Amino acid sequence: MAEKISDKIKNFFQKKKADAKFKRLGPGHKLTETSSTTVVAPQKKSTYVPPQRATPSSVNRQAAEAALARISGQKKDTAFNTSLAAIQAQVRRELEAEKKNNAAATASEPGPKLTELEASPHLAVTGVYFKCPLISDEILSKDEWKVKIKEFLFAALEEERGITACLILYSCNYNRSKVQECANILCRYIDNILGNPTETKFHKIRCSNQTFSEKVLPLLGAIEFLSAAGFRQQKLEHNGVEEDFWVWSEENVEGIETLEFLRDALKSENRVELELDRNMQILSPAQASAKLDLPQDFYAISPEEIKKEQQYRSEMAEKQLQLRTKAMREKEELREIRKYKYSLIRIRFPDGLYLQGTFSVYEKLAEVLDFVRDHLEHEGLPFILSSPTGLKLEEKDFDSTLADLRLVPATILIFQWDPAFDEEIKASGSNTFLKPEVMMLMQQL
Repeated sequence: MAEKISDKIKNFFQKKKADAKFKRLGPGHKLTETSSTTVVAPQKKSTYVPPQRATPSSVNRQAAEAALARISGQKKDTAFNTSLAAIQAQVRRELEAEKKNNAAATASEPGPKLTELEASPHLAVTGVYFKCPLISDEILSKDEWKVKIKEFLFAALEEERGITACLILYSCNYNRSKVQECANILCRYIDNILGNPTETKFHKIRCSNQTFSEKVLPLLGAIEFLSAAGFRQQKLEHNGVEEDFWVWSEENVEGIETLEFLRDALKSENRVELELDRNMQILSPAQASAKLDLPQDFYAISPEEIKKEQQYRSEMAEKQLQLRTKAMREKEELREIRKYKYSLIRIRFPDGLYLQGTFSVYEKLAEVLDFVRDHLEHEGLPFILSSPTGLKLEEKDFDSTLADLRLVPATILIFQWDPAFDEEIKASGSNTFLKPEVMMLMQQL
């Protein structure tokens, strides 16, 4: 039954998306008319399987050699190549300036400063953005998606009331414990009817009942679910007074199996999920060296809590010279990590460019590797990421979360090709790392 419900939800969304796309295509045309528009379906990317870091296997070696052969044989557009050369020249100039600034800073380096938690007008990113493939191809903030998802689902009620009501309950209410409590009560209403189909006392829900009025009525989707299950609002006499009730009748549903389906749909807890957008950016050395401030969206705490945290950090700064045990340091470190929901990862390439992306602190390192590989000009070549201190991230780290690896809330990782292929890469004459179309995005920042 769960699979059936899942398939029905999937088909429901596919139909709604197809209808929306059809409407955007404009007026129809006769078969004899010519069309000037061609629609190309997007291709899905394959999932990256991390390469072995030991001696390259014959398969890896062959794949790398094939990639290097493509490098050597590529012929790029002259104008496009000129633009890339200009970007590379700019990066080289910024790297030289960075070296001079670092040398000057080293000579008069001040003491350690506190990291400001206050919002800054100079943010590394403007916010955190999401995708929702079930509804559309847009990239929006979470608040914008909340409005859009609510509008989408309520508009779909007339077409598919039962499943849509379940989706509204789980997708448009944000207190998980209250949602679960409401779902349990709704399931109990249905189970009472299924178990006692002729017992009329289970066919009525008094609107003034405390459980109903406090735990069911306030939640979006609950009333719509009852309506789909065959309940209708009526006035009935109760203790000599006329009151509002929700009354069930078998005439309002196609059959008793409808109740079973809706109960199972409610128990499946399906919701419209958002996918974190990487908000990919390409930074030059100068852009990457600017002060790194994170927007409020990155924090798991409120602005008021941030101010309290700032005061706490000020107090802790006075204790920096005091002797602290390892356990005390680890406790403070975990306290720091738990403040964040997202992490800003920057990958520094040997040519000076930075690839930047946004990740959940609970995503695994393998997701970062996928992100990097998707933007490399030569995806077939194995590579290594290292911390700024030179610690290489190994295959045993791939299943660890960014929080576990302490790559929170922002970090820089150093990129290098797998040393096993150094000679082949040098022989190819290639000095670029990112795809040309990705490098060109630096000009748009």
